Amino acid sequence: MVPLDRARTFITLLVLIHHAVINYTYFGSGDKMRWIGFDLVVLFNDSFFMACMFLISGLFVHASLTRRGTADFVRERAWRLGIPFLVSVFVLMPIAYYPTFLRYHLPGTTDFNFLHFWWRTLTVGPWPSGPAWFLWVLLALDIVAAALWALAPRLLKAFGLLIFSLRDRPWTGFVGFLAFSVAVYVPMRLIFGDSSWLEPRGYPLPIQTSRILLYAGYFLVGVGIGAVSLRAGILGGEGELVRRWPAWLAFALLFYGAILLMVYGRYNWIADFDSPALLWRTAYGLAFALFSAAMAFTVLTVSVHLAPASMRLLDAMQPSAYGIFLTHYIFIIWLQYAVYDYGWPAIVKFAVVFVGTLSLSWGVTVLLRRIPVVARMI
Repeated sequence: MVPLDRARTFITLLVLIHHAVINYTYFGSGDKMRWIGFDLVVLFNDSFFMACMFLISGLFVHASLTRRGTADFVRERAWRLGIPFLVSVFVLMPIAYYPTFLRYHLPGTTDFNFLHFWWRTLTVGPWPSGPAWFLWVLLALDIVAAALWALAPRLLKAFGLLIFSLRDRPWTGFVGFLAFSVAVYVPMRLIFGDSSWLEPRGYPLPIQTSRILLYAGYFLVGVGIGAVSLRAGILGGEGELVRRWPAWLAFALLFYGAILLMVYGRYNWIADFDSPALLWRTAYGLAFALFSAAMAFTVLTVSVHLAPASMRLLDAMQPSAYGIFLTHYIFIIWLQYAVYDYGWPAIVKFAVVFVGTLSLSWGVTVLLRRIPVVARMI
């Protein structure tokens, strides 16, 4: 479906914006030029966009399993996700992170040879995966879905029919998804916090611990939505869920306002910034989960609602979106490195980095897709 392809491309564009602005925020220790508006962008994106991407990815699983069968589905997923993941962690990410090594190691203090840096990354670490973490997690979830399809196909069908039954009860579906988001996220956040990452033995297989169930849950909901019919189901263009997109957007803005209030309170009302009280952590977790759910509804329903409209950028990007996602981090970090020493305003630096990254990663993807074997992968 064109609207869902647009939604996936839209999230990819948000990923580029997110990585382009994060160096110019007050969240971390990036560039010396910063703007508080970029903190709001990062907070907005980080609170929903990857969970939404997992949900969108799950929408197409059932149709692919039905068409290909379990074994062929897993082979195809390994080809399109596993191989790019290996290329990313062994080649693309070392190239991307090399400027960071150069920035924090002055001349004469270490070996500047890239091969030395590459070998040390693989053998000593840290060995970052960058955005490629999404690929291995999605591959693992695809394998889980394939196993469920092989072992209990009726269970998936029943789950899909349950979701389909909400087609004419949009508010029940919305409230149910809000409650589901709270259930799969808030307990994990309270147990592990939001800064904990699970990274087995230092290998580049990380996932944010508090979001394991959130990502898996959203993916499986996507599988359930796609298990009956994407065109005639709850995302049907004439359905009640899509017609109420302004309501979902309004709730998303309301919940984002709650997140901002929680952040403001932490900075201004809480004495121990690093160890906020359980009440604050619970309230923030609730706001995060509710915003994530409302934005998932908003992105999907607005995309379907705007299906007849012309969206030249997203439609032009769509064939190259996966390749842009895979390659963009190289250009993001190298361009941030290139403009680091200039005293330009943060907005100007962001513009240079974002436009340059989008143009270069898009151009490289177009060239790569001229190679038949690569075109079948990305």
